[in-house]
Amino acid sequence: MTRTTIQGRRLTDERAAFGVQGADVADAIFADGESPLKHGSDIDITRTVFEWKYPLWYSKDVTLADSAFLDTARSGPWYADNMTLRHVLIAAPKTFRRSRRLVFDDVQFADAAETLWDCDDVRLTHVMARGDYFGMNSSHVVADGLALTGNYAFDGGHDIEIANSTLLSKDAFWNCRDVVVRDSIIIGEYLGWNSKNVTFENCLIESLQGLCYIDNLVLRGCRLINTTLAFEYSTLDAEIVGSIDSVINPKAGVIKADRIDQLILDPDRVDVNATVIVTG
Repeated sequence: MTRTTIQGRRLTDERAAFGVQGADVADAIFADGESPLKHGSDIDITRTVFEWKYPLWYSKDVTLADSAFLDTARSGPWYADNMTLRHVLIAAPKTFRRSRRLVFDDVQFADAAETLWDCDDVRLTHVMARGDYFGMNSSHVVADGLALTGNYAFDGGHDIEIANSTLLSKDAFWNCRDVVVRDSIIIGEYLGWNSKNVTFENCLIESLQGLCYIDNLVLRGCRLINTTLAFEYSTLDAEIVGSIDSVINPKAGVIKADRIDQLILDPDRVDVNATVIVTG
């Protein structure tokens, strides 16, 4: 089958290349006009700029490199399947919804508000994102070298693995299950509430009233700096390096730390004998 070539062109009008099957796009600008590559498949895109709304909806088998989405290219790839992006700048919010098999390598989300929602099978490598509600309800996410600034990250997600990353995020990992975070920095209030099966390994954590209401919380080799009122109503197995500022009413399990500056155990709220605390 002969492939379509779109090169060195500025395209306008709605659905400029609608439904294209098998195409090579290079050095192009998709300007005014919604949904320029909607329902396309088997598309290789390089050095291309998207300037308007709804590009690449319902697209399948797409590679996109050395390209950009302007802030006016809102609600970018939705309902996409099998898309790989390398060296791409995305300035528009609300990109990637209900999509699957996504690979991001050296991608910057300048406005990641409400981005990557309800997606499955996502790989993030050296990705920088700024915006609230990143990754909500997404599953089978693997991230290495993620730099995220934005609150409520990964709310409602499951089967998430994050390594070598930095998250500046209030209320990260709420309502999640099956999360593992390794060798990372997490700064933000109310970390991990109402979640299940959450593990942190070799992480630096700062959180006000964080790590509460978690069923099966595991911490290994983590430092909790300026972390207060931790572990309320959580079941846990925690080995902390250094001290903890304060712990309040854990539900059950084991806490090991060099020191706990303030320990609050209220027998009217929890079984104070259900948690083993080892210090020193």
